[in-house]
Amino acid sequence: MRKHKISIIGAGMVGSTTAYLAASKGLGDVVLVDIVEGIPQGKGLDISESTPVLGASVSVKGTNSYDDVKDSDIVVITAGVARKPGMSRDDLLKTNTKIVSSVSEQVKKAAPQAIVIVVSNPLDAMVYVASKVGWAKNRIMGMAGVLDSTRFASFIAEEAKVSVENVHTFVLGGHGDQMIPLTRYSNIAGVPLEQFISKAKLDNIVDRTRKGGIEIVNHLKTGSAYYAPAASICEMMEAIVKDKKKILPCAAYLDGEYGAKGVFIGVPAKLGKDGVEQVIELKLTDSEKKAFDENVKHVKSLMEEV
Repeated sequence: MRKHKISIIGAGMVGSTTAYLAASKGLGDVVLVDIVEGIPQGKGLDISESTPVLGASVSVKGTNSYDDVKDSDIVVITAGVARKPGMSRDDLLKTNTKIVSSVSEQVKKAAPQAIVIVVSNPLDAMVYVASKVGWAKNRIMGMAGVLDSTRFASFIAEEAKVSVENVHTFVLGGHGDQMIPLTRYSNIAGVPLEQFISKAKLDNIVDRTRKGGIEIVNHLKTGSAYYAPAASICEMMEAIVKDKKKILPCAAYLDGEYGAKGVFIGVPAKLGKDGVEQVIELKLTDSEKKAFDENVKHVKSLMEEV
């Protein structure tokens, strides 16, 4: 069986942790790319030296050259500046637009056949920026919904005192304070959340999920989350590499689904070897649809800025 090639752009904490997890899971040979000399090489070598212990028969290489991205099956874009306390994801728009635009052009030249997963913030707008270099819409997506959903699930499991394996959650919409944790489509072992958690506490969990990223930023002071984002990226990559046809929430291109067109935003999507193979359209209540439409409006306002 042919080994896949995964290139990760940005050797910061998200990128390097993703590289480590991808290698440990044996998802494919990994290339870690960064503009700073020595950082990707050192981290790549460190990860490579862990593979005998991990039992992972993959190669890991750190580089400053996009030539090494050639023939990649999946490219993950984590490049960009991270939030600091008091900043929203939208505050990163101007700086990260320049970075993601430049990275996308170089990735397109090196690996035009790749499937691209964008992680840089503000997420939904950055997927749009990356798409402008000409990716087929099924071959580019953003990682956010998996992360938001896993945060939601961890908070629910903690409150309900149940195994995280029994908790199934779903978060719709943009990756920001306006995201929509859908309690109606979430459950514990198939049982409605309300049978385990009071409405007041559930409302608090929903609010905490929306602010999950900044909660970590406020603790760290000088950085943002990387363990949960990296694990979420790897779940998406594994669905693609193994052609799982797994339904995961991600920032996918809408072409009329949910009444929206020409926008990348968080929706459930079937992920397989061809990337986003299907957008799953949920039946929403009037209030959920109104909230989603507001999400689309906000993302489109960011798109207009870039």
